[in-house]
Amino acid sequence: MMEVFSPSLMKLWKEWELRAMVITSLVVQILLISLGKRRKSSSKRRVRAAVWCSYLLADSVATIGLGILTNDLADIYDKGGSLDLSTELKATWAPFLLLHLGGPDAITAYSLEDNQLWLRHLFGLIVQTIVTIYIFFMAWTGSLLSKLTIPMIAAGSIKYAERTWTLWRASAGELRDSMLTSPDPGPNYPKLMDEYSLRKFEGFLVTIEEVKEDAQELDITAPERTTSDQHNIIKATVMFQTFKRLFADLILSFKDKEKSQHLFEDPNMSSEDAFDVVAIELGFMYDLLYTKAKVNYTRFGLVCRFTTVLLTCLALGLFSNDDLKKYEKADVYITFLLLVVAILLEICAALLLLCSDQTSHWLIKNNRTFIIRVTRCLTSLIDQKRWSGRISQYSLLSHCLEERPGFKILEKVQLMWPPRSHVEFDGSLRDTIFSYVKEKFEAQKGKVGTNLRDLCRQRGKSILQKYEDKFPAKLELEWSIDVEFDQSILIWHIATDICYNSDLQSDTKIGQCREASLLISKYLIYLLLFYPRMLPSGIGLIRFQDTVAEARRFFKERQASSGAKLVNRRKLLRAWRFFKGRLFSYRAHQLMSVKDACSMLVQVKTDVYPSKVKGDQSKSVLFDACKLASTLKGISDEEVKWEMIREIWLEMLSYAASQCGGTQHADQLIRGGELLTHVWLLMAHFGITEQLQISKGHARALLSAN
Repeated sequence: MMEVFSPSLMKLWKEWELRAMVITSLVVQILLISLGKRRKSSSKRRVRAAVWCSYLLADSVATIGLGILTNDLADIYDKGGSLDLSTELKATWAPFLLLHLGGPDAITAYSLEDNQLWLRHLFGLIVQTIVTIYIFFMAWTGSLLSKLTIPMIAAGSIKYAERTWTLWRASAGELRDSMLTSPDPGPNYPKLMDEYSLRKFEGFLVTIEEVKEDAQELDITAPERTTSDQHNIIKATVMFQTFKRLFADLILSFKDKEKSQHLFEDPNMSSEDAFDVVAIELGFMYDLLYTKAKVNYTRFGLVCRFTTVLLTCLALGLFSNDDLKKYEKADVYITFLLLVVAILLEICAALLLLCSDQTSHWLIKNNRTFIIRVTRCLTSLIDQKRWSGRISQYSLLSHCLEERPGFKILEKVQLMWPPRSHVEFDGSLRDTIFSYVKEKFEAQKGKVGTNLRDLCRQRGKSILQKYEDKFPAKLELEWSIDVEFDQSILIWHIATDICYNSDLQSDTKIGQCREASLLISKYLIYLLLFYPRMLPSGIGLIRFQDTVAEARRFFKERQASSGAKLVNRRKLLRAWRFFKGRLFSYRAHQLMSVKDACSMLVQVKTDVYPSKVKGDQSKSVLFDACKLASTLKGISDEEVKWEMIREIWLEMLSYAASQCGGTQHADQLIRGGELLTHVWLLMAHFGITEQLQISKGHARALLSAN
């Protein structure tokens, strides 16, 4: 057979294959500890892609390295040869590969599904530890080099066991069980009834009185000279102990709800502080699900960390005292690199642990002022954000007006990752959302016989009823709300875009309402397209595709009839730009501006409902949106109109947040966090959640005889 690789190349690979695996494993560990926690505060795809590749590569490379090392030792013994110094030194790398299988503290699971595979990791822990010990005995010579393997095997086993235990504790069933409160059997009813009957038989006047339990206050006291951020950390830590149950699909009691409401309805609680508390809580949840926080913030975890660092330093000392001249230089350098980098990674992990909000809470409570100042300086250097603070945006009309690449395969690739934009979550929108949620809570609280859970089911109709008295004539708008939620989002999104681009711009209150309406509109469309599981189930993607198809046909027909010339680009030029990596970065050619497109849509006559003309085969809602836009443009008072549109979008946002399950919200934490998750937890703090105890329950009973 013809040889693909030359003998010299094969010999070179044989010499460097194990070295390459070890160095690759080390580089992957560095990437994971530097990028693992960064994904909590970054929504960039390249960060997630790098973490994903590193996470999958880490276990594979370490396992392959152990396999190569085992095979090399077996070949030596099969041939009846003696163990050379180079192989003896390479055998000491096995514990480091076991250490790498334990992974860094910054990431134990890439997604929630990885936590469910804890049993597989337990099996891997047992097998890989046995393989490492097997390599240790096969390479044992009694030398100083063989002895330094012992502490590293212990350190590697500890790290791998930590990871497996953390995955088990973060799995769905174990997480739910750990959040259950202690069983409460209540008063002894049979005993109370026996005593009641006996006293009544003896002639006493027996009554049963209800004794109300004293309400427990939240312990959010902070030392003097505490900053606002530090006070928020204390509040978030207390709140998290209760509200983390929402992520396990457990319910909150009335006591939990009342404590949280008392804290968040405080006039001193600003919108910035409220969202900061929510962000800190979500950060705690991220650490609980995806890092070794469950181990690190315990005495046992601190002991394990100190032990692994001490054992690694001991191995470094033993190796430094050996006669290194007898080994190959490349192997000596790699061994030193493994030891030094292992210690440096532990130091980096300790610094990240010191700068975390959990550690800050302990320092604040124990009034460790000097250490707090040190951690504040370190945090400013690390620039550790709690979430991305970015809101993704997507416009259906802009998407329809883009001229797609000519090659089908490129078009399909681009459809998998459509272009999107981001805006910062600024103070104006934050104040708007907080004020809306607080006003809804206060309005409902003042009504007798109402339930806060009813607010979770409102998605626009209550706003239309609120504004119907402000219009001179009755407007037919309820049809756009009474349809399925995804259909309602699409209709209102296009209508809002049309009204936004058709009306005159304003810097006053009207302008703020317009901007907030368009922002939330584009955000919900982004969720519908990219993360439909976060919204109520429906056929939103089918409606989106049909609407896009009808819109493109409409714009091309109108442009052709107006005599406008389409600017066509060469297919080869587009392909060249794609292969240069600019498919997602260059601005695609547009048929026309969005403003011109909206002007065309406004001119469409919609006297008859489009569904009566088109039937039900096509799910497009383009001209339903045109009809809604025409009705909205008939409102003369611009301020009232845009206030109503903004509040409808706020109610849709709150409805979407409350209907999304805790598991879906937890899954978005690894993508920089979503505004929808923050709104969901904020609403829960006001008691506006489906996961709430319906009946208040009864007080404790006390028997009284006179």
